[in-house]
Amino acid sequence: MTNNIEQLNADRLIDPTRRKLLLGSAGAVGLAGFLGGGIWSVSGEALAADLPANKLLGFKGIAASTADDIAIAEGYQAEVLISWGEPLVDGAAAFDPNGGNSAAEQEKQFGDNNDGMSFFPIDDNHGVMAINNEYVNEQYLFAHGGDKATSLEDVRKSQAAHGVSIVAVKRVGDTPRWEVERPSRYNRRITANTPMQFSGPAAGHPLLQTAADPSGRQVLGTFGNCANGKTPWGTYLTCEENFDTYFGTQQADYQTTPEQQRYTLKANEPERNWPDFDPRFDVAKNPHEFNRHGWIVEIDPLNPTSTPIKHTALGRFKHENAAVTVAKNGRLVVYMGDDERGEHIYKYVSKGKVDSANPANNRSLLDEGTLFVAQFDGDANGTPLKGKGRWIALEFGKNGLTPENGFRDAAEVLIFARKAAAQVGATKMDRPEWIAVNPHDGRAYCTLTNNSKRGDEGMPLTPANPRPKNIYGQIIRWDEGGDATAEHFSWDMFALCGNPIAHPEGMYRGTPNITAENTFNSPDGLGFDSAGRLWILTDGKYSNKGDYQGQGNNQMLVGDPQSGEIRRFMVGPKSCELTGVTFAQDYKTLFVNVQHPGEEGDSHFPHNSPRPRSSVIMITRKDGGVIGA
Repeated sequence: MTNNIEQLNADRLIDPTRRKLLLGSAGAVGLAGFLGGGIWSVSGEALAADLPANKLLGFKGIAASTADDIAIAEGYQAEVLISWGEPLVDGAAAFDPNGGNSAAEQEKQFGDNNDGMSFFPIDDNHGVMAINNEYVNEQYLFAHGGDKATSLEDVRKSQAAHGVSIVAVKRVGDTPRWEVERPSRYNRRITANTPMQFSGPAAGHPLLQTAADPSGRQVLGTFGNCANGKTPWGTYLTCEENFDTYFGTQQADYQTTPEQQRYTLKANEPERNWPDFDPRFDVAKNPHEFNRHGWIVEIDPLNPTSTPIKHTALGRFKHENAAVTVAKNGRLVVYMGDDERGEHIYKYVSKGKVDSANPANNRSLLDEGTLFVAQFDGDANGTPLKGKGRWIALEFGKNGLTPENGFRDAAEVLIFARKAAAQVGATKMDRPEWIAVNPHDGRAYCTLTNNSKRGDEGMPLTPANPRPKNIYGQIIRWDEGGDATAEHFSWDMFALCGNPIAHPEGMYRGTPNITAENTFNSPDGLGFDSAGRLWILTDGKYSNKGDYQGQGNNQMLVGDPQSGEIRRFMVGPKSCELTGVTFAQDYKTLFVNVQHPGEEGDSHFPHNSPRPRSSVIMITRKDGGVIGA
């Protein structure tokens, strides 16, 4: 792996239109010179000026890259911590680069396509990482190289590569570097067949009951696990996202219900053909199994005998991540995005308060509370890219959530949260992905990754989603006045992503803090460090042509919430997504995931692997200092 920035200069893109940008206050960032009289117009040359010294961003931004390797800021080094298929639990087999590992072997190996993750320190030199394994690339998973399972064994192997990997790590000497600890009692795999239980208002509801589980309280497995959250009491929240793609049927006359359609079930053409060999995923045979996925799952990474819990009070939709914060009054607040075009942003507020002295008393906080959904309105004075908003409670019997409108009880409001959000008039957003809360001022930031359908019938432009055919996405933020439980907020646009190289002027150029030097599309992952640096990861188009010229491979950038400045810190290998940022407790080690490298068949990452492998990357400073400072 290349760690030295100078060695990659030949592969990097030379920016043909380098511009410098003068950024003022946060209020000026989204607006200065950007919109006038309702017409989108901005000239990069008109904004030319030297940037002021930035004390928060202590590294030099790097150029875009198209290399099949990691590009990293000067003074930093990147190395692989663990890759798909590596032995994890006792008795695990070595990874077979020809795809020959069995399903039983994969159950003991590190899972595939790692996404969101969190670091849980045990002491200064030991920790545990919980790492999502969102899905698989079948052409690399199966020895036959096909894009569909051909047997129950194939399905079981795929199911074993999904879920969550719990990985013990230990510090290497007195350095910031870490390594996987084997053996360890903490190491375990949670897969699509791991026993779990439901809790909260919908647990036991008839819509969650199946022939295999007539109680509606016991469920097998988690899959489609995108991003994550971390509770104040030290547990991990994994988020089930694209669960619909695993269900289907070969029954030709099967008719999907309106509720299944609302969750985009394509019964006769599932993306993965698990239903062909595992009847649990056949919606004609087990229609309620579909309702048992799309939840947030709590896992205790430090208790290897614990049973994961699906918390129904947090609602059912395509969960991206769970941004957890504690309000000033002590109540737990969880912000969540539903990652699909035209879906919504949610907030959960607990009934009880966090008990920091007795962590065991906090488990009920995720079962008793109120789920809200956001409505974003414009500014009263017509100022673009800012406005007001409110949180609307999704409570049975209120705001039209009544039997007359198709909700028979409180559980159905949660099981069909999308339907409830539409009923109360929530704003359709441009694919809400990760949400992160600034530890210094409490403002929440959300990546709206893109929306090719914005402007089509049924999805009009809105103040918070102002561009038709939104190919670049944006990062929106809201301020609840220091009270995370508030029902009203103000919002503005931290960054309207664009490409000044392809579009020097107009609506697709982006806000002034998007420059030819840092241009990117489809912001996805998001996270703050303790100093308040905003880490931004992308999962977008990497063609490096047309609208995306000069943007290179997917990347990780860092933003200053106050000045609005954004600098590129890292670029991934070919055809990958960068995702899942987390830090060791001293912030001298950053972990990030390279997901699905070579999904276009063009990568041998890492280490010239015959089959590209999703990997956890460990980043340290060469001088051992704090990352980003």
